[in-house]
Amino acid sequence: MPDVWIGFNSDDRQRAWWQNGLVTLALTAAMVVMILTDEPNKWWFVSGLGVLAVVAFVGTVNLIYGRALLTARGLEFHTFVSRRIIPWSEVAGIETRRRVIRSRILCDLRVVRVRGRALTIPGTATSRVMDAELERKQVAIQERWSRAVNA
Repeated sequence: MPDVWIGFNSDDRQRAWWQNGLVTLALTAAMVVMILTDEPNKWWFVSGLGVLAVVAFVGTVNLIYGRALLTARGLEFHTFVSRRIIPWSEVAGIETRRRVIRSRILCDLRVVRVRGRALTIPGTATSRVMDAELERKQVAIQERWSRAVNA
């Protein structure tokens, strides 16, 4: 059976870039306003906003371009900052996690491991409650997992 990639489609990537662009624009505007003021200790605040902007940008790139490869061996996580392999023998289940953050519901898929903490599967985050794409990803992962365990 061929390997399958799980990740964002182009529409989801574009939506995430727009959201990140607005946050980055707001942080940049706040930094420019602080630079133009005569406040003596402004550089601490400007530096903090700059660090926050970089962290937000790297986090967004990690979210947007993170993917999981379903192989015969297990799940391979490919993100901007790391690579990780979870063998199918370590998987105890696949669950959907729903969180409410600032009046928005965020959903993603997590792999529950036999030992250790559950890990978020890259490329599965969504803010839509009933997302057919997320359900398709979950079915694909569970199907591959059940084939690997029963083989």
